[in-house]
Amino acid sequence: MRPTAVLPSLLVTALAASALTACGGGSGSDPDTVKVSFKQSTDNSVHVMDDYLADVKKQFEKAHPGKKVELVPIKAPDSEYYTKLQQMLRSAKTAPDLVYEDTFLINSDITSGYLKPLDAYLAKWPDWNRFIDTAKAAAKAEDGKTYGVPDGTDTRGLWFDKGIFAKAGLPADWQPKTWDEVLDAARTIKRRVPDVTPLNVYTGKPAGEAATMQGFEMLLYGTEDRLYDESARKWIAGSQGFKDALSFVETVYREKLGPDVSTALDPNIQTIVRGDLLPKGKLGINLDGSWLPQDWLPGSGHEWPEWSSELGLAYMPTQHGQAPGKVSMSGGWTWAVPAKAGNPDLAFEFVKTMQTKANAQKWYVANSGISVREDVAEDPAYAKAQPGIKFFTDLVASTHYRPAYPAYPKVSTAIQEAMEGVTTGDVPVEEAAKGYDVALKEATDNQVIEK
Repeated sequence: MRPTAVLPSLLVTALAASALTACGGGSGSDPDTVKVSFKQSTDNSVHVMDDYLADVKKQFEKAHPGKKVELVPIKAPDSEYYTKLQQMLRSAKTAPDLVYEDTFLINSDITSGYLKPLDAYLAKWPDWNRFIDTAKAAAKAEDGKTYGVPDGTDTRGLWFDKGIFAKAGLPADWQPKTWDEVLDAARTIKRRVPDVTPLNVYTGKPAGEAATMQGFEMLLYGTEDRLYDESARKWIAGSQGFKDALSFVETVYREKLGPDVSTALDPNIQTIVRGDLLPKGKLGINLDGSWLPQDWLPGSGHEWPEWSSELGLAYMPTQHGQAPGKVSMSGGWTWAVPAKAGNPDLAFEFVKTMQTKANAQKWYVANSGISVREDVAEDPAYAKAQPGIKFFTDLVASTHYRPAYPAYPKVSTAIQEAMEGVTTGDVPVEEAAKGYDVALKEATDNQVIEK
């Protein structure tokens, strides 16, 4: 769900060097050890993934005497994680046996030859039949082969602070029908509760894919336009919906309805929102994802047991309230085996351990994810495990998926640049949209259609 950033060459070199050190000489050095790389939170108090994998490691080693699991965390912001991971995947000396891949990037890595097709393993694994088709499609390449096992999906909506709404005279069961109603609520908060941030919409390159997906695409897909024309198999340039989405972002920051621009463009903005602004009652409305509660669970370091009574949930409306009336975007992550992994068979055995029904359900609840296994989704214990699960699961019926083609990471970066220009006020909407069209043509080898 986050893009590959173009980093300075010095940083790329440094990341490559640290990747070599992290993997200790290559995944194939010990045939009895499976090396598992994953994104570790830069917030030391959040260790949901670490705890989950540590538990699976114990299960795996007990079930496979003589085999070991070496967890190789990559502690870095999103864009640096992808860059570092890709550096590792390029060489057999540094490639782990199993990696955590965002669905938005997987086709780019497949095209680069970094990942191994898993069809031979999946054909012999009965649990694969439990996964829903849309989740399977997210890990399938244009060659028809599957390169990853999804571990959940997500949806997005509007989180709002009921206490702030009460002070502003807004309803506790707030549900806007149009973009204008979202902005009007933010303006009301600004007037009546001036010591808080009215509305957060992620924006700009520092926020990475959070800006593209939680921010821009949640707006664009509420218009009559999209990023990609599936029938023409081309990217869309010059659409009015693109300009309207940029105008919404411009309005938020021009009217000072959002965070200070310096905060909005802080690479740690997501941590600031989840760990500070929301729990401390400093943010009125937040356009964000279903996974937020993982940061507030016991042991997270940002424990907030009251969140379910203090926050309300509303779906993001379409621009003018047109059908279907609500918008969501979905993504998710997968476990993939590098093409140059030394122990691919052992790696898939570890995937099978992670993806027992019990372990999958434990993970969905721990990271506030949405099940991609039908047997878990049908389990009443899953639906009742955490407030908000039903709300976000129901949004799957109205959700959209990114055009996960190899060019998408570059397209995403171009969107972030356009957003950043209108956020700072340095670039007018029309000029930012034209700049995006130029970057789009370059990123896609001119595979575009003009609206």
